[in-house]
Amino acid sequence: MDRTRLVNVIVVALLLVAAAMVLASPTGPLAPWLYPLDYGEATLTIHDENGTALGTVDVRTADTERERHIGLSKTDALEAGAGMLFLHPESGSYAYVMRNMSFPIDILFIDTEGQITEIHHAPVPADPRNPDRRYRGHGQYVLEVPYGWTNETGIAVGDRVDIPDSVHD
Repeated sequence: MDRTRLVNVIVVALLLVAAAMVLASPTGPLAPWLYPLDYGEATLTIHDENGTALGTVDVRTADTERERHIGLSKTDALEAGAGMLFLHPESGSYAYVMRNMSFPIDILFIDTEGQITEIHHAPVPADPRNPDRRYRGHGQYVLEVPYGWTNETGIAVGDRVDIPDSVHD
């Protein structure tokens, strides 16, 4: 095989591998079939520093890359007492966007010990298909609840979220 043909075969093979990786990625066009959504469920309780319960929320849990990417974007609204808990494999700095969102939310970042480290009040973006605002925070978990819920309940940075062990199974 001459050198030019060998180079062409290698280039075509690399392009095929790259295309397969894009198609099979958790956010690619084949994702709905390769990575079905399978949200878990849990009930979280939030306490202040004195241990007083400030509120409870029933959540769907998103622990895969695809579930975290889609988040609440396929949800029409959040009822009072409902939310979504995003679980990351490790603690770190994360940025959340309001991609394809049609309702506002509060976004709470929670560290590995359950302490709230950041709270954002996120309105619906001007262009939900291409949101420009990133809500940043540090933690291993992110809780999204109805807009204004943290103000109504008095939940603040430093309060603690009880995350059941069943969430990690």
